[in-house]
Amino acid sequence: MSDDQTPITGPIPVYVRTLPTGVVLDLAALRDLIIGDVIDELLHAEDTTAWDLLTQAADPEATGESTREELEQHLAERASSRIPLYGTTGLDLAQRIRQALAPRAVPGQRRTA
Repeated sequence: MSDDQTPITGPIPVYVRTLPTGVVLDLAALRDLIIGDVIDELLHAEDTTAWDLLTQAADPEATGESTREELEQHLAERASSRIPLYGTTGLDLAQRIRQALAPRAVPGQRRTA
């Protein structure tokens, strides 16, 4: 099974990787963007909410799960989550996924003598 190493281009490239029973969309660029968003939020000088929540969540004597959930919600509201597809890139992605999921012959098992 060979993967097409050419991404669907755009601000966030998408790689389609084939599996024996499906596909995986590789969104490493989106991951990197989200990590950057989180770091930017933690280093935001005027609003230390994210940093305060992080230090509270790290405190073993803190209230526990509720602080972590607040931090997750705070960061989720500020992190990127959308992948823009311009022009025909949406159609290109759909075609790449269709090709990867198309039925193909499964090699038979080898007989041992």
